[in-house]
Amino acid sequence: MKILIVEDEPLVAMSLAKLVKELEPAAELLGPIATVKEAREWFLANPQPDLVLSDIQLSDGISLDIFSADFPSCPIIFTTAYNEYAIRAFKLNSIDYLLKPIDKIELQTAFQKYHLLQSKFSNENYIRQIAEVFKNFSELKKYKERFAVHQGRTVTLVPSNEICFFVKEELIYLVNAESKKFITDYRSLDEISELVDPSQFYRANRQYLVHLKSIEGFRTDESGRITLKIKNNKSEEIIISKEKAAEFRKWFEG
Repeated sequence: MKILIVEDEPLVAMSLAKLVKELEPAAELLGPIATVKEAREWFLANPQPDLVLSDIQLSDGISLDIFSADFPSCPIIFTTAYNEYAIRAFKLNSIDYLLKPIDKIELQTAFQKYHLLQSKFSNENYIRQIAEVFKNFSELKKYKERFAVHQGRTVTLVPSNEICFFVKEELIYLVNAESKKFITDYRSLDEISELVDPSQFYRANRQYLVHLKSIEGFRTDESGRITLKIKNNKSEEIIISKEKAAEFRKWFEG
């Protein structure tokens, strides 16, 4: 069995590969692939694997875009930090979701499900139905327009276009265009990344998710790292690694 791993965090990919080898020692592991762009190119150039393990939020978009554009005729197990109504829809169609951090028992159950339903995945009618699910999800997807935050004992709303950035410290904070900092109820930046428009918000690093309109400019140091200049906020230092610098420039220029 050939299993393709689509995951943009190297340590997570290594951990997942280790779990897969423990549970499916005879499997041939492919990847990991880190971006939507790489995944599309991979599917065009290679025979389809027997199974795909894919994170939803990748560095350049969501992996759902890969499969809604050109749905592969192989089953997919999605991994995500975010639990939403779409999960139920995909489960009804025998595609599994695993919430991060990946639990070994849940992954084992997903593999058992794959083996039980393996013959179904070659059925053309089934593949057509699944493709329709992806199509409908893609068409219905809307990005979050406002976020609830805590201001003392009061819960208030901040429109998406007034957000400067989200930052992960001990909690997840929202900082608005006036540099005011609010506590949110979100557990991770991965969760928020799936709610916002990827053309407007960029995951700079593990700590920051930044709105395009808040970026006044950036500078590149001798090592190739990028430091963002944030409007109305001189104290915040948001750094993008050398490895992500080219990707960021492409996103920034549109």
